[in-house]
Amino acid sequence: MSAEPGGARGTLLRELFWTRTGLLLLVLVVTSAASLAISSGMEPGALRNFIGSVGTGTMISAVVGFGQTLITSSAAQRALLAPVVEESRKALRDLTAEYRALDREFFPSDVFEPTARPDPAFNQLMMQDLERTRLYGFRGFAGRYAACRLLLSHGECELRAVLADPRDDDAISGRARYLLRHEGAESDYDAIAARLRDQISVGLVGLFLARGRCSRIDLTIVPDPPLDRLELFDDSAWITLYSNAGAGAVRLYPRTLRFAEGSFLHGMERAEFLRISNSKAGLHVV
Repeated sequence: MSAEPGGARGTLLRELFWTRTGLLLLVLVVTSAASLAISSGMEPGALRNFIGSVGTGTMISAVVGFGQTLITSSAAQRALLAPVVEESRKALRDLTAEYRALDREFFPSDVFEPTARPDPAFNQLMMQDLERTRLYGFRGFAGRYAACRLLLSHGECELRAVLADPRDDDAISGRARYLLRHEGAESDYDAIAARLRDQISVGLVGLFLARGRCSRIDLTIVPDPPLDRLELFDDSAWITLYSNAGAGAVRLYPRTLRFAEGSFLHGMERAEFLRISNSKAGLHVV
């Protein structure tokens, strides 16, 4: 059934003329026309007046009945259609709210595609999250970007960082293989590994310089850091997918997903990060 006024009116007229009420009105109109036609050909007298009165009365009854039926049918149509439309709208609102909840819980709020150069929108949004947070959690390789963000930040927060152990070759092998794919076949693995060790040293020095911007710093040095980088804030979690290198062209800055607070990924990554940073495994520096 159409909810549009034109569609409802057309349906109403069709129902009116193809129901018993419509047939009854048609009989009244035909009877009235026949009575008036017969009376017009008769001689003046009581019989002519009677037949003319019957025809006139029948015509009036047909007109009044048509109007009454039209009004009654229209009211009944509205009474039946309005609840259906309202229920449909309510169901649509509930379904929309459910999809929004699912979208917030399981899908990222922002997606940054791989680039060969730094993305200003990426850095701007992450700095906004850093300015609002009380806990900044970093789980990655060297921590250079974390140190730079802390040095540029105007707020104060607690820093917990999980970094790779530069003394362990296995700790840097994953990132080295990623850079090896990015730089091509002419690159040298040993040179990349040496460069990565230098980056870890730079990151540690940078975090030492940024200690004045933090209320507390807790570093955890592990021999098997996850390949993907995690940056955790109070209201968001940023995951940089170094493990997704096979999905397309390898770029220096991989694909990054931002999950808002309240999402499944934010809660899961926060719990896992706190578990690693509080575990007895690895070297802890406070």
